[in-house]
Amino acid sequence: MTHIYKTNGYFALGLMLALLSGVLLFWPVWAAAQPDRPDRRVSRERPVAAQLDHRRDVRQFQDSRYHHDRSYPVRGQVVGALPRDHRVVVHGGARYYFSGGVWYRPQGKRFAVIVPPIGLFVPFLPPYYATVWVGGVPYYYANEVYYSNRGDGYAVVEPPKEEASQVPPPVDQMFIYPRQGQSEKQQADDRYACHQWAVGQTGFDPTQPPGGPPEPKKIEKRADYQRAMAACLDGRGYTVK
Repeated sequence: MTHIYKTNGYFALGLMLALLSGVLLFWPVWAAAQPDRPDRRVSRERPVAAQLDHRRDVRQFQDSRYHHDRSYPVRGQVVGALPRDHRVVVHGGARYYFSGGVWYRPQGKRFAVIVPPIGLFVPFLPPYYATVWVGGVPYYYANEVYYSNRGDGYAVVEPPKEEASQVPPPVDQMFIYPRQGQSEKQQADDRYACHQWAVGQTGFDPTQPPGGPPEPKKIEKRADYQRAMAACLDGRGYTVK
């Protein structure tokens, strides 16, 4: 009985050593035949790293022009991921990305902080902006970019060459009251749209330098312009005095 027990023990030990040798012999061949698989642990952590790359590691500057007082990423930097609330705008066959007043463009697999091209059209304004007036026309400013109303949206435009003011210009002492609680932005848009319409109807533009027809004719044209302006604003929900 003792001889049989020892024989069985030797046999089991030999079998285990043979199996271990086989595993060690064929393991490199089996491992080389396996397809490359992404590291799921790294993949799960990647959005967090991208978020840190966007929020913590990006250099900022303070835009205080026109009392705008907002911080934005310094242009020329490259980030690993876009903010989750970004919007896509196609211009000239290229894709641009917008979020919080900041513009991005793809650069390889990452995204560069850029200045948007002149003429780029968007149906929205930045969430925070300052309204400035140049020659009686409103411009919307944010992050060193100027936007101008284009009817059904806004276009990126060149910085005005004339001095800009944050005080709306008087329209020949017309007092305009919003009857429907229109926002400041909506009031500016409506006023600009009615100004364009009144100019088109009367041929008179009070924001232009003096000149042109004789004074009596100007007075008549100005009165026509005011009536057209008042009619347009009334139709948009304003009381004009």
